[in-house]
Amino acid sequence: MFLQKLGMWGAEPGTEDGTKLDVLVDLVEHFEYQHYPIEAPDPIELLNLFMEENELTQTDLGNVIGSQPRASEVLKKKRALHLAMIRKLSAWKIPAEPLIVPYHLEQ
Repeated sequence: MFLQKLGMWGAEPGTEDGTKLDVLVDLVEHFEYQHYPIEAPDPIELLNLFMEENELTQTDLGNVIGSQPRASEVLKKKRALHLAMIRKLSAWKIPAEPLIVPYHLEQ
């Protein structure tokens, strides 16, 4: 609605309104980045969410990383994901970057 009132809604790139819209979008993105940063997700929460959304089980995870007991330990945060496991998870098309973030292990 705000952009409609400014007459910028649907502005064509390369036009004066398009340039104003680009600047406005950049300013909003910068403000959100500074005041509402998005933290990296916990790797295991991300893995659990991916598995839930794709109807995958702990058994499926064990089959991918090579061991059912290891899958259980990883999902309970008793064992960290290591590089070999993360590489194997590429079969599920999960990017490595969010999985290599350090996280707290349970005792």
